[in-house]
Amino acid sequence: MPAREQLEAIWERVREELRREVADFTFHIWLSPLELAGIRGQVLFVRAPDHLRTVIRDRYLPLVLSAAQRGFAPGALVEIVDGEWRPQPTEGALPHGGDSGLNPRYTFEQFVIGEENRFAHGAALAVAELPGHTYNPLFIHGEPGLGKTHLLHAIGNLVLRHGSGLTVRYATGEEFTTAFVGAVRRDGEMQAFKERFRGVDVLLLDDVQFLAEKVKTEEELFHTFNVLKESGRQLVMTSDRSPTELDGLERRLGERFASGLVVGIGAPDLHVRLAILQSRARIDGLELPPELLSEIAQTVTRSVRGLEAALVQVVAYASLRGEPATPELAARVLRRLHKERPTQACSVDDIVNGTAARFGVSPKAVMARDRRAHVVTTRKVAMRLVRDLTAQSLPQIGRTFGGRDHTTILSALRSLDRDIAADPALAAIVDSLRRGFEGRS
Repeated sequence: MPAREQLEAIWERVREELRREVADFTFHIWLSPLELAGIRGQVLFVRAPDHLRTVIRDRYLPLVLSAAQRGFAPGALVEIVDGEWRPQPTEGALPHGGDSGLNPRYTFEQFVIGEENRFAHGAALAVAELPGHTYNPLFIHGEPGLGKTHLLHAIGNLVLRHGSGLTVRYATGEEFTTAFVGAVRRDGEMQAFKERFRGVDVLLLDDVQFLAEKVKTEEELFHTFNVLKESGRQLVMTSDRSPTELDGLERRLGERFASGLVVGIGAPDLHVRLAILQSRARIDGLELPPELLSEIAQTVTRSVRGLEAALVQVVAYASLRGEPATPELAARVLRRLHKERPTQACSVDDIVNGTAARFGVSPKAVMARDRRAHVVTTRKVAMRLVRDLTAQSLPQIGRTFGGRDHTTILSALRSLDRDIAADPALAAIVDSLRRGFEGRS
């Protein structure tokens, strides 16, 4: 175990990597309170306060892991621990989720069922109980934040617990692509890559829309799909769209995706939203007034992930300010921080045209593939304002802005947030545009 001074130096490097990746507000609310509790080998044990631990594990663990691999060691792993954790030299140092890539917190028991997700939940449970025999492949689609990833992990966790030694691998479409590209570039690694993804009994692939227009990766997944399917092993995939709506995906791969059961998942109703918040508060050991949960449930309507994030925002804000968590505080915080709105302040065309005019760029260039720096900045600002001021999801914004992938939109928004944090003049322009568009409602 490194000395305290070494731990502090290592953690300071990791913190700097984190600070570069997110906006200042995000860093100070969620990431700044993290502490490095200890190191064993290449595993960093990161301590998170009780009220933040769940959201760190569920939303920010990949970001912390990436920062640790840059600031500490390329092969670093991260385990999020509580305030009671202490170094135990005899204890094994396993990464969070193990080699399968699964998050053990996502289980069927923790999944709140409603009318909009009942079919998807039932199909996922059937697959987990009898992999390779029912609904193979299973394809679950819906907008981000509705529970698709939770169901994937729940399948994998149930199989690992009760599958009599069956092996499971979870990966996102981006992780599959990155692993494939790395294997192609490094001699002798392709066989290891194939064994990693073709040598399992259950393969869980999240966000497969990321593969669109990646020809070589699509071809590899096509062959992986065939090997697993023909040998009776289970495939489960998720996407923000159904297979028939995945523009840019090779037709034969889309046909494979649609060859089993395709099921959609929708936004939860008010009753389910309340149940989700009650479940999350119970898991985190939070005693909150029902009126507070009701305020959040009535404000945040489109996303399970958004609900949980809103709960964390309110609790964190109350804790940092030393105020009680009341419905009034929730309403105040969500007005300032939460971007979901019951009505749309202005149209996408208004935002694109107004932003283009402010930066002296033609609206046509903003929507095209123009890579000139000032056009790129204008486009990112327009995307940010569309995200903040309209009801469009990331996939919808991607389709609006020239058929871009939602991961491209997310990357652009994060890049702009960093630019705004570093450039007060740009921040002032964006704020001025936002106030002007909000004034049109």
